[in-house]
Amino acid sequence: MVRLDLQNIYDVNAVNDNGNELIAEFDAPQTNGGLIHIHVKLSLHPDPFLSKVYNLCLGPVDETGSIDDKIRLKHQDVSKVLSTAIFVAYYFLNDRQDSVIGLDGSDDIRANLYHSMFILNRELMSDFFVCVGVDWYVKLLRNKIDVERDDQGNPLFKPIIEPFDYLRDRKQLYGYYMFSLK
Repeated sequence: MVRLDLQNIYDVNAVNDNGNELIAEFDAPQTNGGLIHIHVKLSLHPDPFLSKVYNLCLGPVDETGSIDDKIRLKHQDVSKVLSTAIFVAYYFLNDRQDSVIGLDGSDDIRANLYHSMFILNRELMSDFFVCVGVDWYVKLLRNKIDVERDDQGNPLFKPIIEPFDYLRDRKQLYGYYMFSLK
């Protein structure tokens, strides 16, 4: 169970914000006693229908220098890891008030985690953010389903963005979770 607390976060020991993307770094203790160096990357979503949406990517850097957001880690305190990531997003949004943060439920485990995080932390999230969900649109693009596209290769359909439904159960997960400042 993830309980967010924006006052109980790991020390962010590096932040690189070039105006288009932000990368923050912190160390997260693991259940085996080790530390994993975690990167939080906020970068512009490539889809033209999701303009001003910055995707949040979270994980250690792999041998190619990319953030491995598919790795399964055993954090001592997953709530503190996600609180740190949400705090970084909050910091980012304060400088970009018209932007939106997106979390990709790229598999059922992640989508379940994000869905639960939004539901269990409704009060905190609602104090700071407007939360929305996106259904089938992102899943189609992620799965590279052959869809009708314009001359630039963009899909000819638009995403359905709806207010986050806090009564929606885990059998109906969103494909993408988004939040912006209130």
